[in-house]
Amino acid sequence: MSGPFILHGAVRSSAAWRVRIALELKGVDFREIRRDLHKGEQNAADYRAINPQQLVPTLQCPNGAMLHQSLAIIDYLDETIPAPALLPKNPESRARTRALAQIIACDIHPINNLRVRNHVRDLLPDDADAMGKWMNKWSAAGFDAIETMLAASPDRGVFAHGDAPGYFECFLVPQVGNARSMGRDISGYALINGIADACAPLPAFQRADPARFGRG
Repeated sequence: MSGPFILHGAVRSSAAWRVRIALELKGVDFREIRRDLHKGEQNAADYRAINPQQLVPTLQCPNGAMLHQSLAIIDYLDETIPAPALLPKNPESRARTRALAQIIACDIHPINNLRVRNHVRDLLPDDADAMGKWMNKWSAAGFDAIETMLAASPDRGVFAHGDAPGYFECFLVPQVGNARSMGRDISGYALINGIADACAPLPAFQRADPARFGRG
């Protein structure tokens, strides 16, 4: 095949959202095929043939390659489209940036995504607050660590690394955006909120924002 990248995603999926941001920061030509996760469209046979996990995102490359998992996709984009770089050059700074991103991608998000929340709800049908308590516990654990690490980082400027957004911001903005949309109180995280707010007016983040695409 030839042509633009195709992102198989979903409007409010934070994993798809973070890949949209990375594509926009890189200035990549892409189009998105969006699945409604609440309707289970990710479980359709045609998508299962693309992604055996039946999760979003999947990035379909111009050469036909199908890439899965947002961390792997964003690393691929940074390796194959070097400028602008999302990760810093210094090895220690790269490690710090990746660690911050992985708290979101590996610790907060996997146990708070839709299928896990639905399972918690089904396990505890008599506790209307179970899902909220579950999400708050693990989100707070991750955000507490991120805020502390940002405060101690020698790299921090306006953003997590200096004065330009990059790798970490691809992960942070969706996590903050979804927390705010769900009404969770994250006002105590001054550095996290400051970075997210600094990203908000930037064109790449505006183009990637789910608010542009309506519900789904």
